[in-house]
Amino acid sequence: MTPTHILLLIGGYFLVLLLISYFTGKNDSNIDFFKAGKSSPWYLVAFGMVGASLSGVTFISVPGWVEASEFSYMQVVLGYFLGYLVTAYVLLPIYYKQNVTSIYEYLDERFGWMSYKVGAVSFFISRVLGAAFRLFLVAIVLQQFVFDAWGVPFELTVVLSILLIWVYTFRGGIKTIVWTDTLQTLFMLISVGLSIYFILGKLDWTFSDFLASEEFQQYNRVIFADNFFEKQHLLKSFFGGMFVTICMTGLDQDMMQKNLTCKSLKDAQKNMVSFSVVLVIVTFVFMLLGALLYIYADRYDIAMPLMDGEPKSDLLFPEIALNSGLGMTVAITFMLGLIAAAYSSADSALTSLTTSFCVDFLGIEKKPEANRKRLRKTTHVGMSVMLIIVVIIFKYVLNSNVIDGLLTVASYTYGPLLGLFTFGIFTKHQLKDKYVWIVALLSVSIVLWLGKIPAENIGGYVFGYELLPLNGLLTFFGLWLIRQKKPHIA
Repeated sequence: MTPTHILLLIGGYFLVLLLISYFTGKNDSNIDFFKAGKSSPWYLVAFGMVGASLSGVTFISVPGWVEASEFSYMQVVLGYFLGYLVTAYVLLPIYYKQNVTSIYEYLDERFGWMSYKVGAVSFFISRVLGAAFRLFLVAIVLQQFVFDAWGVPFELTVVLSILLIWVYTFRGGIKTIVWTDTLQTLFMLISVGLSIYFILGKLDWTFSDFLASEEFQQYNRVIFADNFFEKQHLLKSFFGGMFVTICMTGLDQDMMQKNLTCKSLKDAQKNMVSFSVVLVIVTFVFMLLGALLYIYADRYDIAMPLMDGEPKSDLLFPEIALNSGLGMTVAITFMLGLIAAAYSSADSALTSLTTSFCVDFLGIEKKPEANRKRLRKTTHVGMSVMLIIVVIIFKYVLNSNVIDGLLTVASYTYGPLLGLFTFGIFTKHQLKDKYVWIVALLSVSIVLWLGKIPAENIGGYVFGYELLPLNGLLTFFGLWLIRQKKPHIA
């Protein structure tokens, strides 16, 4: 598949998204941009959230992770499932009861202004980094397989990628995204299904032959419970995954903004539960694809692609789909799946960052009615520029597998949110609000320090995703120290 073919495919895909944006963004109102008029069908939101949650990170990075970590990621995913149930039955009722636009408004009502801002800042940093991780993935693939051939610099690739997102989200916002995510999820699932089908055909295997093969046995270990000191131990991965989901979905404006567009709490809960079941199944299929990619690469002597002279496992799937002779069908569906996966999360991230900044930092609902739409649009441009800068920085500082990097960053940035919401929900205490930022800063600093300690200095113990609940626990303990005796009246 030539770079020209890929660009034509991307162009056609975005024309479809622009058409959806035209019909969903006709009103161009803030209520549609932020909440989709609270009229989204729950099943549509659920299906679209599968694509947004998987994103380009899962689409490329999870299959690339299989060689080094086998199926250990499924331990994390099973923890995700429990985290989604907590989100559905603990957090969603709170958000619907208070009828919030930004979920961090809960912290304002519960504790005060400083707690509200600490929560909003924690989300803002987390989502900027998370969105940048996802956009970085699609940018490096486009650079490697399209723009390098034309001498286009990586920086311009990033600008073009984010500009395309801005074009179809600047009017309709979350209302547009609920519909585009549905289309993008469909493309992604078709892509992975066809990739597995054609690779099996090239290997002259049936699906059962693949599962029974000796090659598959090298990659299919799921449970790692031998050594608790290892990063991938079952308990550390499972509970780390649970808290990652509670934070990156339940305490994240991006994911919750879609749930809050449902007509009722009951619909939002049906959306969350059905989505979580599908997500576990689909992620397992991605792991199977990862094993199949490495078997195929070994069979046909396909070398790991290089980026800046270093092997990059995130590029194995695109290398095989585009350059290994599987045919145009696989190449086309891969590119559609990649674009869909990357943009289904990046577009909602851009919209949620705009929403959070407008509501949590600019107080848009308190501004004169005549200025609100202009303020929202200006903010949307500003968020786009910021993402461009962060993604470009990642090219020069990121050296790990992207899914691993994303989960590691979440351990640091979501901890204060976890501690604040837990303290608010499970205690009746008020806080000395002006000191909350100190507690959050100390908690993150301690966890950063722990994460940097060499394993040999602590008996070979390797910190993993348990740093996130530990971060939340430290924040909770710090909040307990600055509590007021006066109980909170619900």
